[in-house]
Amino acid sequence: MDINLHNFLVWLSLPTVGLPAVFSISFVSATLLPLGSEPVLFGYIKLNPEMFWPAVFVATAGNTLGGMLNWLMGYGASKAHEKLLGPRDHKLLGWFEKLGPPALLLSWLPIVGDPLCAVAGWLRLPWLSCMIYMAVGKFVRYVTMTYALLLIPEEFWTIIGRWLGFL
Repeated sequence: MDINLHNFLVWLSLPTVGLPAVFSISFVSATLLPLGSEPVLFGYIKLNPEMFWPAVFVATAGNTLGGMLNWLMGYGASKAHEKLLGPRDHKLLGWFEKLGPPALLLSWLPIVGDPLCAVAGWLRLPWLSCMIYMAVGKFVRYVTMTYALLLIPEEFWTIIGRWLGFL
């Protein structure tokens, strides 16, 4: 294995680095790349239960910044479109414009959440309001999902681990 790839994977490993890995994966998973951050957050908290709140806040920050990257790409695309093709016609997005930044409370949803952030940038919705609503939605998702996963008995995870070991 290439030494740089090996070092990158070591850097991302949960037991040795922890919160930077949670942040990085949460950031990348908020972009349009298909990656989930919940398993990493859950794994980290399972290894370090006393870090529940710091880990949730770090994951929220990373995921929100990733969402803001989508917002910025949408904003840039809107500017480029206007420059090359003239004024934007976004009648189809009227419902989103009507809702405004609060629609980004749904930015945590699978499949549609990341594009919602880009559309908010395309529509040039205020970045600070967008960031706040994104952060609230993502925070609630992380707290809810992680807490729910922690309620599942340890025996279940042991069985899943054994089953995955056989694959």
